[in-house]
Amino acid sequence: MALRSKVRRPKIVLSLVAMSLLFPALAACSKDDGPEPMLDAFLTGWRTGTYDKVTFVSPTGQGVAADTVKTELRALEGVFRDTPPTLTKQAPAVNQGLATTQIKVAQPLPDKTVWEYTTTVRMTKAKDNWQVVWEPAIVHEKLTKGDELAVRRLAPARAGVFDGTGAEIVRPRPVVVIGIEPQKVKDIDALVKELTTIFTSGAYDVSKDDLAKLPARVKEAKPDALVEIVTLRREIYEPIRDRLRALMDRGVQFREEEWLLSPTRTFARALLGTVGPVTKEIMDSKPGAYQVGDQAGLGGIQRTYDDRLRGTAGVSVVSSRKASDGTVQDTPLYTVEDKDGQKLQLAIDQKAQIAAEKALAAVKQRSAMVAIRISDGRLVAVANSGADNLAFTAQVPPGSTFKAVSAYGLLDAGKVTANQIVPCPKFLTVEGRQFKNSNFLELGNVPFHTDFAKSCNTAFASLAPQLGPDGLLNAGTALGLGQTWDLGVPAFTGRVSAGGTATELAAATFGQGQTIVSPVAMAGVAAAIARGQWKQPVLLLDPAPAKPAADGPALKPTTVDPLRAMMREVVTVGTATALKDVPGGAVFGKTGTAEYDDNPAHTHAWFIGWQGDIAFAVFVEDGIKPSETAVPVSAAFLRNLR
Repeated sequence: MALRSKVRRPKIVLSLVAMSLLFPALAACSKDDGPEPMLDAFLTGWRTGTYDKVTFVSPTGQGVAADTVKTELRALEGVFRDTPPTLTKQAPAVNQGLATTQIKVAQPLPDKTVWEYTTTVRMTKAKDNWQVVWEPAIVHEKLTKGDELAVRRLAPARAGVFDGTGAEIVRPRPVVVIGIEPQKVKDIDALVKELTTIFTSGAYDVSKDDLAKLPARVKEAKPDALVEIVTLRREIYEPIRDRLRALMDRGVQFREEEWLLSPTRTFARALLGTVGPVTKEIMDSKPGAYQVGDQAGLGGIQRTYDDRLRGTAGVSVVSSRKASDGTVQDTPLYTVEDKDGQKLQLAIDQKAQIAAEKALAAVKQRSAMVAIRISDGRLVAVANSGADNLAFTAQVPPGSTFKAVSAYGLLDAGKVTANQIVPCPKFLTVEGRQFKNSNFLELGNVPFHTDFAKSCNTAFASLAPQLGPDGLLNAGTALGLGQTWDLGVPAFTGRVSAGGTATELAAATFGQGQTIVSPVAMAGVAAAIARGQWKQPVLLLDPAPAKPAADGPALKPTTVDPLRAMMREVVTVGTATALKDVPGGAVFGKTGTAEYDDNPAHTHAWFIGWQGDIAFAVFVEDGIKPSETAVPVSAAFLRNLR
């Protein structure tokens, strides 16, 4: 008996080992483990696409192949196939061979938010093995076979830009998109030749280089595409409408749209920027915030405040099903509503802005003009003749317009009076450097107000020691220069020379040396003298800037009254007599010729001043003589305001 026992025992052990190797799934999902191991395997498969350890059954009890589940589940997931959800299970509820488990699904969306919902997984027990009941409702309770999850973006309405009266500046305006449909082209070279003749006959923003690239673009495009040439405002398109439409049978086609545009193509363009199709650069700077085809601010205020103006896009997750006729039917499952953009209100006055732009159009050089309403400090015009916002960002010497600041400092400190004799020699030497006047002016012994009106450099240089090392800086600060402003957009407020050598101080008194300014800063100076107090200019009304500079102290009448009289004399008998008879009342001001390198022939031209309630500054790059550039621009502006 003992011998038989020793022989049989190894057979029993070998049999058990063999069974464990042949049926590992039974061991993993035995009746002692419950439904959770199979549930965990399924949830892992949902995220990874691997179901080799999962057994499936249909709701009616038939077995379902794992590959079938994989295919159907991926089809249901639709847009989320490559962004698996986070799945969190609750404890299964088991009752007579049926297990029901609530699963919390956290599905990432394209806008970086998360869609959270709860779904149910059912499982049945067959002998010692649990099986997942496969049905589309596992993915979402409202899904059935043939559905597909999709995301629809809900685009917000972009807000407009308004002027100081509440009227819209930037609003939807009609445009015409002009392009070529490749499949209708018969002779592309002849067509391009015709288009070149049309588009080079006016200002249409279409260069010969752009037109020369059309044949290659047409060749690469799909036959029914519209290869865009240019988009024109309706009023710009109308004069060449018939010539272009005559080319329709040769491939030229049109698409009418509405774009957010200002009143004219040039209206405050450097300040406002433009709105157009979002660029790759902008999309890359804010991943997920834009989609191809979105409208975005492409410069200026439109770019700075793009988030505010364009609003927040919404999102709708839908169950999408294609009908037999090819149409797509959506059933919303989850929606986050879009939020329309918020308007931007500027202090700009449209009449004043157009008046400034028309005035600048008369000069060929780059130029800028800023106008401020004296009574409330509002910037009613910010005009630039080029693409750059020189009105705010130029950093250039002020030339003799700065004599208004120097004169303020000298008068305020009691170092000179308007009637005090201050000689104006042809030359003045300071520490070995010789200073001279424009056109070798020599006035002799004249009152200080005459030195100012005739713009005598040597007279001001001789008074420089009276100001001391910080006199100019203090005068500039009292008139707003070099202070920290908050206009809502970047603006250079100036840098006044201080603490330099005697030579530097002498040069700085008449706007040379290390002193640099911008047109908006000098317009602020003119407004401060006219008002009797410096106030930060106001550009944005809504939203109001967070940290505007505090108002300056009231300027002493004993200082500003004689200074105003001196600035009037500039117009009546001085360097700006062309403004003497401009309608609208007395004009006050100061001209300026500013050397910007070591060549005296290279000079910018300036005029700052005011008439009535409007103070302004005009800057003409390489304008040379203010009497021929900045002063006529000022006169044209004031006439245009009438």
